Amino acid sequence: MQPSAVMLLRQLFDPESSTYSYLVADEASGEAALIDPVREQIERDLGLVAELGLRLRWVLETHVHADHVTAAGALRERTGARTVASTTGAPCIDVRLAHGERLPLGALEIVALETPGHTDDGLSYLVGSHVFTGDTLLIRGCGRADFQNGDAGALYDSITRTLFTLPGDTAVWPGHDYRGFTSSTIAEERQSNPRLAGRTRDEFIALMAGLRLPPPKRLAESVPANRACGLTPSAV
Repeated sequence: MQPSAVMLLRQLFDPESSTYSYLVADEASGEAALIDPVREQIERDLGLVAELGLRLRWVLETHVHADHVTAAGALRERTGARTVASTTGAPCIDVRLAHGERLPLGALEIVALETPGHTDDGLSYLVGSHVFTGDTLLIRGCGRADFQNGDAGALYDSITRTLFTLPGDTAVWPGHDYRGFTSSTIAEERQSNPRLAGRTRDEFIALMAGLRLPPPKRLAESVPANRACGLTPSAV
């Protein structure tokens, strides 16, 4: 990220799934990326891109979602943007990023951080002093680890060894929130996240094993659809 670069950031919300999507852009060039877009919100998101005079270059997925259907494939068809995910992400993806790899966005850089555990394909995105953590790290919480090859030990490692090693003032932008929070910082979550603060790896694994959460309501629909970027398999 060049020192003179100015990042435009908008946080967008889908009330049905409590999903946050993010529009990130380089103000000078107008190049933009959408992170975790929701299919039902595509007209809202494209309208905002147009109103701000931006050009959508990337559609970034943090993982294959189980609670909503992505708009990634439809956005690719309508705008020419390229879809992006981890090296183990959905087979429909255009660009696969490993840990530390970078994408240009005007004068900005998007840095991929591998953060598996919630699912095996988890990827967070670092842009300057902002990190978009998907379902890996939530505000005062974290994603579950009991389906889609989730692994509580890997989740603990992703948070403590990758995300918590970022500077304390790094802004945390989560993939969901169910209690009205919008953002946090790495320092806040290190100190105050009740699932992680003061817990050993073994204690965290035991805590996660005891959650016994019901499956996401749209699990059966969302995972197959999202492995096809939100399109029907025949369209991919």
